[in-house]
This record gives sequence, structure tokens and C-alpha cells, in this order.
Amino acid sequence: PHDSQAYNNPPPPQGPGPHGMHIAPPGSQFYADPNQSGNGGMYSQEIGGYQMSLSNCRGRKKALFIGINYFNTDAELKGCINDVKNISSFLIERKGFKQSDCVFLTDDQQDPKFIPTYANIQAACNWLVKGANPGDSLFVHYSGHGGTQKDTNGDEADGFDETILPIDYKEAGQIPDDLLNEWLVQPLPQGVRLTAVFDSCHSGTVLDLPYTYNCDGSIQVITSDNRKEAAMTLLNAGMSFQQGDSMKALQGLVQGFKMFTSGGQANEADKLTKETKGTTADVVMFSGCRDDQTSADAQINNQATGAMSHALIEVLTNSQSLVYTELLFSIRDILKSKYKQIPQMSTGRPMDMNTEFII
Repeated sequence: PHDSQAYNNPPPPQGPGPHGMHIAPPGSQFYADPNQSGNGGMYSQEIGGYQMSLSNCRGRKKALFIGINYFNTDAELKGCINDVKNISSFLIERKGFKQSDCVFLTDDQQDPKFIPTYANIQAACNWLVKGANPGDSLFVHYSGHGGTQKDTNGDEADGFDETILPIDYKEAGQIPDDLLNEWLVQPLPQGVRLTAVFDSCHSGTVLDLPYTYNCDGSIQVITSDNRKEAAMTLLNAGMSFQQGDSMKALQGLVQGFKMFTSGGQANEADKLTKETKGTTADVVMFSGCRDDQTSADAQINNQATGAMSHALIEVLTNSQSLVYTELLFSIRDILKSKYKQIPQMSTGRPMDMNTEFII
């Protein structure tokens, strides 16, 4: 119902946007068939008795950045477009990504093709994954509002889908995790890396990837008894209300109720997710918080920014090489002193968390 002509036959992009944003120039690959194939390749790694084909990230690099501040609304955020600028600058300056292979959707631009609407986000996701080859490294970053809506296919332990909110969400609707998985994960062949960063509320499983990892490398087990955690969520909601944060209190009450009522659905939902949402591609996602948490729109070094996005850049900038356990631990360690949110890492396949992080 949300398809548009822009998804199938969009016009070419235009030049640079305001505030020095890097925008793919006319004639670039945005929405077009890639004009170069990956010249890298993949390597095999044995995990749990199975041979997994992973990207060496030496092929083509493409990136999609989505930052939504929701200007002049009661839901306005301050740091999302800054997140896009900071992470894109890091990837272009330090990790070999080219401006011409990056697409930016932000709500401070004049060109309607680069406004982060539902249709434009869908089209840009299609651009990102189209023509991917083994050895390629794809990157998607979203900074904006996240939400939840009732699950319709039984793959959610708490009975709710996690969502992102395009700028036109009131008219076009929210984008649920099921669709994000369909757009970004399922089209990818084995040997292609997709690194995803979602700095938004309720983003823990926003790509619906079946495996979520702890800092010690073990897989998190989705429990069917959420009562203790639900009680804490409701308690925090009450404290938020006493402190005058009515919006945060309302979010906490809704989430606490969801956790109390999810009960025995969790094991079946976990099984369904593993059966339908896994992938042979090399997909890794870092998210700002658990599904039952909110992500902070913070002020760091006199700049509005997403707390998790800032922590990710800080860790990668200060480290020459890291394995995944170290990366996840370091991000959490930076945030734990100031924020309650717990960043998550999930994958589309089982993985060895002692593998070096490359991009």
C-alpha cells in the first residue's frame, strides 16, 4: 500500500544540500544499477559445525544514512542529522567509503527526493541492496524516532513489532521491523556484509534478526517469563511521572504492560523468527537500546547527538582493531555511567564474537 512511482522509476538526484551535507551528485548510482561489481570476495568460518561465508569487505562499499529531526513538530529531536553527518564523515574519511556511493535522507533538505518519507526510505533501501556481490560492504544508519505497533504474524515475543517513524508517518504509517528485514536483509546473497546502526527507541530487534549477543559472546535467550523485568519497567515509569516526564512515563507504562502480557508467546515467537528472518548473508546490527527501552537524544561536547551513535564513533576512532565482544562492551561501557539504555548487537546468523570487526 505504500509503494510509489519513486520506488520504481525515480528521477536522478541533485547536488549538495544545505549545511554542507554530502549528497550523491547527478549521475551517481542512487536508484541505478551498480556500475561496478565487488572486486573483493568472501572467506569461510566454521561456527557450530557449519561453514559460514563472510564478507572480507574489500569489494564495493555503499551506505545509506537516514536522519530525522522532525522539525517544528511536538516530537522534534535535536541530534539525528548530526548523527548522520558524524558517522558518514567517519566512514568516508577513515573506512574507504566514497561520497558518490552514499545516499542521505534528512529532513533539512530542499529536494523532495531526499526527504525521509516512507516511499523514499523504501526506495533507498532497495538501492542499497541491489546488485550486491560477495565481498561488498553495505552500511545503513538510522537516527530518529522508533516505536512499536501490534504484531500481526506471531514473530514477536512481546506481541509488538518494533518500528521506525518516517517524516510522514502520520499519513503513510510507521515502518515495522518485518518490512525492514524484507527490504534490507532478505535480498542479500551470502558473502555480502550489511552493517546496520539504529539509534532510536525500541530498536533492539528492529531488523528482526534472530540472534542477539551478550558481551561475553553468548547468545541471549528470550525468556517466556518477563514479570521481573516488567515490574522494573513499570517502576521506572512511575518515577518518570513523578519527575514530570509524562511522555517517558507513558512509554514505560505501555512497555511494562506488554511485558506482563507476553508470557509464553516468547519461545514460539523466537522459533518463528529464526525460521523466517535468518539469512546466509553477513548481517550485523548495532542498536541503541533494548526493545523495551528508549535511546537518549543527548548533548555531548556542546553538540546534540544520539548517545549510541557518538559512543560507536568514539570506540572505533580510538581503536585500531577490535573483536565484536570488545566493540559491544566498549560501547556499553561508555554509556552506562550516564544512560540507562543498553546497546544491543544482533546478527542474521550464528557468529563467532571473537572475530575482528571490519567494515
